[in-house]
Amino acid sequence: MCDEVRSFLCLELSLPINQSAMNDKSLNLGKGPILPLLLKMSGPSIAAMLAMAVYNFIDAFWLARLSSKAIAALTICFPLQFIFGGIGVGTGIGAGSYASRMLGAGEILKARQTAGQVFFLSASLGLLLVGMILAAPDPILKFFGASAEILPLSRLYLITTLPGVPFLFLIMTINNLLRAEGRPNASMFAVFFIAAISALLDPLLIFGWGPFPRLEIQGAALAAVISQIAGAALSFYYLQQKSSKYRLSWKHLYPNPRIIQSIYSTGFPSIIINLAVSFAMFLHNSILAGYSNLAVATLGIIFRTNGLIMMMLYGFGHGLMPLVGFSEGARLYARLMESVKIAVRISFGIALLSCLLVEVFASPIATFFSPDLQLQALTETALRINFLMLLTGAPSLMWINMFIGLGRGNTAMFLLVARETFVLIPLLLFLPSQFGINGVWMAQPLANALAFLFILYWTKRQYRFFECQLTAPPI
Repeated sequence: MCDEVRSFLCLELSLPINQSAMNDKSLNLGKGPILPLLLKMSGPSIAAMLAMAVYNFIDAFWLARLSSKAIAALTICFPLQFIFGGIGVGTGIGAGSYASRMLGAGEILKARQTAGQVFFLSASLGLLLVGMILAAPDPILKFFGASAEILPLSRLYLITTLPGVPFLFLIMTINNLLRAEGRPNASMFAVFFIAAISALLDPLLIFGWGPFPRLEIQGAALAAVISQIAGAALSFYYLQQKSSKYRLSWKHLYPNPRIIQSIYSTGFPSIIINLAVSFAMFLHNSILAGYSNLAVATLGIIFRTNGLIMMMLYGFGHGLMPLVGFSEGARLYARLMESVKIAVRISFGIALLSCLLVEVFASPIATFFSPDLQLQALTETALRINFLMLLTGAPSLMWINMFIGLGRGNTAMFLLVARETFVLIPLLLFLPSQFGINGVWMAQPLANALAFLFILYWTKRQYRFFECQLTAPPI
């Protein structure tokens, strides 16, 4: 699975998503054709994730047009951004999960206190992380693979983005609270809003079009910060609407250790997964930096291009989770397995079509990003190899979402962390010594293929349980 976009997923472990689905009384998840329900449930997530993927794609396009060094400098910062994202998503998942339980129990005050905690946590964690980075930016960036040539650009980009970190946390946490309240469309619109502002400001600030100054890579960072502040403001507006159950006052902002503990008892698996992903990305950067800055730039382009497809698959998987959870709760095991089968087939079809298109159009895609002939050649080869990961990654992702929908977040965490630590990282260390730079591109497809086997094994074990339930006499 693509490391960059998995951090955004990782794991929107979906109790808040499931809860919002259950709150939608217009949907009967236990009856009717599965495919229309699956598409309806996944629509908002697919739309929101595609919006961010398209923005990331456009961002990479403008920076690659600026220079290969610019896209390489951005790629060096990826692991740090994913650590930030992992903490934010984990906090949001835990807060949304706890808030949804409190709302379901009629404990409105505790739900409001939970919303208050996300402001306290976003501010305190954001400032702590910003302070740690500002204390030693150069050693941190060098550790993540920055060469002397691109270190100044990486430092400029990273430091410019730091003021947006607390607002990024707020967006992630509030959006999960909105889902928990049964308002996924508000969450989706906030994501659209952020992506639209970023996409609009990127070329204006990077190249200095119209009245705007030419800021180059700092312009991309500034566009991200402005969009994060605007997105946090919009999310806060949704949280404070009269229709919202969270209506905050100052007394809700005081730290509540019991609620904070509940938040992280649920969100901790997501943080662990993101740390494993960040380490794998750091390894990618470090290995590719040994070849050239162009190789690092190629990785950034691959992540953004692959992300267009993976974001769609993640959104589709989000639609599967409430169907799985509802079907298990209603003991509709045949319907549950049929839902997963349909999701696997559709996701594999999307993956296969994407691979075929990339095999045919790899050269035009590479040319689209940059006029640099060396970067084009590297990107064309990397695209053709890397996109093969989708063929086994897509079904695996649906099965992972099945476990999440069943409430087995620890199983999902184990499978994903095992893929990163026991499969991908050893392949990254071994394959380049045998196949050169192509070994780096091969690591992801091979890791997904091997992970597919043990995810399939766990899935078959789960299916045997379902089949036993189907044949068991009624109680």
